[in-house]
Amino acid sequence: MALDKPYQDIPGTTVFDGEMARKGFHLNQFCMSLQKEENRKAFFADELGYMNQWPMSEEQKQAVIDRDLTKLISLGGNIYYLVKITMAQGMSVAHAVSMMTDMSPDEYLEMMKNGGRSPDGNRYVGEQQNG
Repeated sequence: MALDKPYQDIPGTTVFDGEMARKGFHLNQFCMSLQKEENRKAFFADELGYMNQWPMSEEQKQAVIDRDLTKLISLGGNIYYLVKITMAQGMSVAHAVSMMTDMSPDEYLEMMKNGGRSPDGNRYVGEQQNG
């Protein structure tokens, strides 16, 4: 990853930029394939065999098997594509996203209804240094 990105030090945030899009291209293509019922059936029948159709890294494949969305984001996954994995299992988007937090799906939904996560402590570190 390039070290000169002005947004690299936002706590708890992986920015999906061009570099990450290239890194996760095949992972995200795999996720998009799960839109079709026949592909979902093939995936759940043999997850690794199905994923082997895409030149994904072994680390990406393992994170899919583990359903580790946070890891998948760090490996180039875009959350809008990644939730296709969990939705194929019947999970709501709120349930999927709550898996990346210490909240239950209901707590996550309540937080979002109340305006989302507080920006306090979650801003670009450079902002804190400059005032």
